[in-house]
Amino acid sequence: MSRYLSGKLSALEPYVPGEQPKNQKYIKLNTNESPFPPSEKAVSYAARAAENLNLYSDPDNTELIEKVAGYYGLKPEQVIVTNGSDEVLNLAFIAFCDKERPAVFPDITYGFYPVFANVNCVPYEEIPLNSDFTLNVENYMGLNKVIFLANPNAPTTLKISLDDIRRIAESNPQGIVVIDEAYVDFGNESAVSLVNDYSNLLVTQTFSKSRSLAGARLGMGFAGREIIEDLNTVKFSTNPYNVNRMTAAAGIGAIEDDAYMKANCKTIIENRAYTQRELRKLGFELPDSNTNFVFARHPAYTGEYIYTRLREKGILVRHFTKPAICDWNRITIGTAYEMEKLIQALKEITEE
Repeated sequence: MSRYLSGKLSALEPYVPGEQPKNQKYIKLNTNESPFPPSEKAVSYAARAAENLNLYSDPDNTELIEKVAGYYGLKPEQVIVTNGSDEVLNLAFIAFCDKERPAVFPDITYGFYPVFANVNCVPYEEIPLNSDFTLNVENYMGLNKVIFLANPNAPTTLKISLDDIRRIAESNPQGIVVIDEAYVDFGNESAVSLVNDYSNLLVTQTFSKSRSLAGARLGMGFAGREIIEDLNTVKFSTNPYNVNRMTAAAGIGAIEDDAYMKANCKTIIENRAYTQRELRKLGFELPDSNTNFVFARHPAYTGEYIYTRLREKGILVRHFTKPAICDWNRITIGTAYEMEKLIQALKEITEE
């Protein structure tokens, strides 16, 4: 780093994204992308929007927000759209967290939470998960801090119920509760239905996973009008044109092509069931996944060994070095062909 970097950021450890290879020699199961292309409607809408790239995008994202609000049964003033759901999460750290209201999240969860806290100079607390990676809801009762919960959680794949979310929101009236639903469309029940009941609830989602728009960068936030106003105040103070014209158009097309999204999710869930079944036959341990990935370990091999051997065989998965999960690997659910190749490679590795 240079000698000019602010001292407040001297210890900052940036988020490390999953590897993005520059060639096509790998089966890529490491970044939880959809194995399916965007809907044709999303692509055609984006192409049409490209004709006007000489003009700024709509800073209010009016058409997209109206489409999203209608889909989720909310009013437009209850929705914000952002440059990926990472942006709405960062806006929440900026808008709602400070020394008097620190952030709280599990010790094993989405790796961007501590980065957002550190880059915004926000104090935070990490609460340990149970030994089986489940979340103890009682640990989040009555904190009155700003709580961030990925549901289902990454990388553990596990979820908490809407009743538990209600309990957490009710017991923390002085703090915002953020439910990060990046993987909600793969078998979980969304908390968006609760935002009319709890003024301190913010729910985030993304177009990256189930709607095949990871490269477009489009996220959503759902909350009461006042919370959305707070987030927009920060957005318009930092990046008013945060969603580009082509991405907004693609998002509208993706929302309209709901049948395509649901069919892809159904296929991914079927491929997930096959993968879990075959992994267990090979001796792997894994929780029942509620996401588009599985989290697995083998008692006879280190996580690093499995990751390295798969990479040598042309398959990328995500390995973590954190001690509590270093023997585990996160494996994205791809096409049926990709999952068959994964299982065959793991058979070879475990029989060597």
